[in-house]
Amino acid sequence: MKLPRCPHRWSVSPKQAMQIQRELAPRVRIEKLRPDVRSVAGMDIAFSRDRKTAIAGAVVWDVDRQCDIERVVVRAPVTFPYVPGLLSFREGAPLVKAIRKLKHEPDVFLFDGQGFAHPRRFGLACHIGVIIDKPSIGCGKSRLIGEHREPAGSRGSTSTLKHDGQVIGQVLRTRDGVKPVYVSVGHRITLTDATRIVLRCATRYRVPEPTRLADKLVASAKDQ
Repeated sequence: MKLPRCPHRWSVSPKQAMQIQRELAPRVRIEKLRPDVRSVAGMDIAFSRDRKTAIAGAVVWDVDRQCDIERVVVRAPVTFPYVPGLLSFREGAPLVKAIRKLKHEPDVFLFDGQGFAHPRRFGLACHIGVIIDKPSIGCGKSRLIGEHREPAGSRGSTSTLKHDGQVIGQVLRTRDGVKPVYVSVGHRITLTDATRIVLRCATRYRVPEPTRLADKLVASAKDQ
């Protein structure tokens, strides 16, 4: 895929990283997704045992056929420390590198992490979404910030995730009686559409199939 040039360096200080997040956050666009979504790219990342190398994976998943049509793995040096709230600076460069290697252009990018549900409203899915200027969704397995009531126990049940009085995401039950996931807008999508896409992609497991496959891909590559 051909992508725009990244508007900043990745190797910066935590203070600089927070400032970059504040400057780029207003670029997030919330807009209705086109109805004919055919493919979703699941994105995930793992790290080598010495934590010096990031292994980023992308799996393009055909929504109608429910199968993957492309897999990409890249390796890149880690240039940023682990800092909660700044994970996009640790994971962003390798993930963008993986996206650049894709031959198929997905309709939506799905990240194992947060989007708008972030202290500065600029989590991983927002950050990468803005850089690549493509529809993107954050789907985390745990909550970073915000409060919510427990959704009902059946698949498809939701509750609103709020922080400081603002709706920042949706808590979604993807399987009956199984812990929910946390869905938030990344870029160029509405929260309603993001929730719909995640539920549509969660065909057999708690997490949506594209990111589940991406997780398996990078875990396998890590052991090679």
